[in-house]
Amino acid sequence: MYEFITEKTLEEYEQFVQSHPKGNFAQSYLWGKQKSMWDWDAVAVRDENGKIKGSLALMTRKMPGIGKALMYGCRGPVCDLDDRETFAELIEGAKALAKQKKAYCIKIDPDVPSSNTAFSDMLHSFGFQSKEGGKNFEAINPRYVFRLNVEGKTEEELMAGFHQKWRYNIRLASRKGVTVRICGKEMVPAFSDLMLTTGVRDGFVTRKPEYFEAMLDNLGEHCRLYMAFDEENTPIAGTLAIHYGDKVWYLYGASSNEHRNLMPNYLLQWCMIQWAVEEKCRVYDFRGVSGDVSEDNPLYGLFRFKQGFGGDFTEFVGEMDLVLDKPLYWAFEHGKSLFMDVRKKLYLIKNRDKK
Repeated sequence: MYEFITEKTLEEYEQFVQSHPKGNFAQSYLWGKQKSMWDWDAVAVRDENGKIKGSLALMTRKMPGIGKALMYGCRGPVCDLDDRETFAELIEGAKALAKQKKAYCIKIDPDVPSSNTAFSDMLHSFGFQSKEGGKNFEAINPRYVFRLNVEGKTEEELMAGFHQKWRYNIRLASRKGVTVRICGKEMVPAFSDLMLTTGVRDGFVTRKPEYFEAMLDNLGEHCRLYMAFDEENTPIAGTLAIHYGDKVWYLYGASSNEHRNLMPNYLLQWCMIQWAVEEKCRVYDFRGVSGDVSEDNPLYGLFRFKQGFGGDFTEFVGEMDLVLDKPLYWAFEHGKSLFMDVRKKLYLIKNRDKK
C-alpha cells in the first residue's frame, strides 16, 4: 500500500533516495524547494519490514485560467525497475494525488536507459505513452547524456581515459595561469553574466541570478559553484554542479567569448570529476547532448567536447505521459511548443547586444 511522505517521514525519505542506485537530486525534497512555483509531494511504498522500498516525488503546477494542473515526476521513480508490484502501487498513489490536484497529466522521464525495453513495455502496460520529440533539447530534461563511470577509479586512471587532446587542454589551462575556485553567492552575478553571454552565443534562454543564488541556498553542501579565473583574476568561465547520493551532475556551464583559448572549460570539468572521485561516487554525469551526432548539427561541438572525456553516450527512455484529460493534454502540448519558440526568439532579440 502506498503512503504520502509527511514532515515526519521526510528525513527517512531523503535517506532512501540518496542511498538508492536510482536516486536522483531531482527526486529530492531539496530540489522541490528550488522549484518554488511547483507544489512538491512524494509517494512511497514500504516492504514487509516497514522500510521504504520505492518512491516517486511529484511536482505539480497549476495551468493559468483553467484550474487544471500538470504533475511531473522528474527522473522518477526510485525503485527496483523489475518490481512491477511496487511500481503499480506508486502509480496508484500518483493517480490519487493527481485527482486531488486536478492534474490533466502525470509526466515522468525516468533515469532508465532506452535499452531497457522491459521497463518501457511496463510503462506502456500501465497506460503511459511515449512523448514524441526531437533529438536535441526539446524535452524538459535531456534525453541524451554522457555518463562517466568513476567508481573505484583514481584520478590518474580517469585522466588516462580522456582523449589525448583533452588531457593536453586541461594542463594547458593551468600553464596559462587559469585557476578554479569553489565560490559562494558573491560570484553569482559574474556567473550569471557569463551565462547570458553563453546563452546568446549558443541560442538558449538562461536563468536569472536569483535562481542560481537560490540553488546554493536550497541545495546547500550538495551544490557547488566553480569559477575559473585568468592571471588577472578576471572570471572567464563557471559551472554549477550537484552531488547527491552516488552521483555528481554538471548542471550549468558558462564561458566568456574572449578567453576560450585558455581552455577553462576543460579544467572546470576536471575539477567537477575530481569532486565525484573525492565523494566516492559511482557516476559523473555530463548531462545533455544532442542525439543527432552528425557533424553538420550545430550542437555537434557540445557532443564532441563531452565525448572527449571518455564517458558513455546514454539515451534514456524519454518522457512518458499518463494522460488523464485528453482534450486539455492536446491543447497544452501544442501550445507549449509555440510558446517556447516565441520566448526563445524574444529572448535572443532582447539580448543580442550581449554576444
